[in-house]
Amino acid sequence: MADINTMEKKLAEYKCDTNEAIALKLVRFPEDIDDDSTTFHPEYSHQTFGDDEVAFGYKGLQIQLFYTAGNLNTLFKVKYSSKVTEAFDCVEPDDVEVKIREIIPAGFTSNSDDFLTFLEKEAKFKPFGTLLHTYKVQNEEEGELTYQIHKADITCAGFQKYHERLQTFLMWFIETASFIDTDDDHWDFFLVFEKYNKDGETLYATVGYMTVYNYYVYPDKTRPRVSQMLILPPFQGEGHGPQLLEAVHRFYCSLPKVQDITAEDPSENYVKMRDFVLAKLCQGLPSFAEEKLHLGFSVDMYKEAQEKLKINKKHARRVYEILRLRATDMSDEEKARDYRLEVKKRLFGPYRKNQRELAKLKRCLSAEELVSHMAQVDTKTQHEELEKSFQTLVDDYRRVIERLAALA
Repeated sequence: MADINTMEKKLAEYKCDTNEAIALKLVRFPEDIDDDSTTFHPEYSHQTFGDDEVAFGYKGLQIQLFYTAGNLNTLFKVKYSSKVTEAFDCVEPDDVEVKIREIIPAGFTSNSDDFLTFLEKEAKFKPFGTLLHTYKVQNEEEGELTYQIHKADITCAGFQKYHERLQTFLMWFIETASFIDTDDDHWDFFLVFEKYNKDGETLYATVGYMTVYNYYVYPDKTRPRVSQMLILPPFQGEGHGPQLLEAVHRFYCSLPKVQDITAEDPSENYVKMRDFVLAKLCQGLPSFAEEKLHLGFSVDMYKEAQEKLKINKKHARRVYEILRLRATDMSDEEKARDYRLEVKKRLFGPYRKNQRELAKLKRCLSAEELVSHMAQVDTKTQHEELEKSFQTLVDDYRRVIERLAALA
């Protein structure tokens, strides 16, 4: 038994956290390759290395995935200080190279000199598709930086190969990510690039992107649905997500055949960003004027939001609640009470549905079965959950209002 425990302890030394072992990098200059400050790591690696996100068989494992900043040509290397087969004959290490090769497309290199050749060709790389929007961001270290948002599709020369490299980042930063079928012409792609100078030339670095699928709506409309959105970690927290989402909304607003814009299984962060963008867009609409907000959510609000901004009823309702909160003096007890009742009326919808279902059950269950079911319905708990949902929502809305105030 002692020998077995000793062996287990020794083998445990050969387990590596793959989120730490995978080193990602966007390379602009040759010196970036050895600059640890430009390295970033995945948030997730379970889709490649299993739920425990561990690679077995190595000490000091480093999986290098370095990309040229613009065209994303890839350098892939695996390094380690020791390997389990060098010390033990009875176990085999994980084949990390095979696992990574299942994700990254062909055309990568494992030779640093070849990668530097890719880097020298970056000046020839230009953004794909049509320019939709240009904006600037003030950076403390580098001053004012310029960014562009482009719309592309699979017909753009060279885009498919580029997209195959770009979508590899999804596996590391979106928990349930999957690759898409780019042969389907219903996909639209929106790309964010930074313009920067290198040796007197203008180059472009990939910042992030969004994929949108256009669904058919009878009889002659489409409903664009945001599928995946990612701003790469070196650029997060700089406001690129809202810029991208707003540019996408404005693009589809120009198309009369678009009914409204939705999102597929949005994350909490995406919903908060969308609240901000849609509130920013709607605050200038006549139906959302401050004097009308206190009259309640109206058909005019929904119709104007949909017709002018392609916003559906559910999202328009959230925008109304945000803008009404901004216009409400919550220190006034009566106004605060009216606002709480207005929002809770919507939040109470699922509970009201449960009550209707219970009324139906009363007609078909025996007394004993009904008592058993009623025991599972705790009205006090429902009330507490409703209050908690309201407070969480208001906190989120206040953060949106703060961001809107910063724009003024």
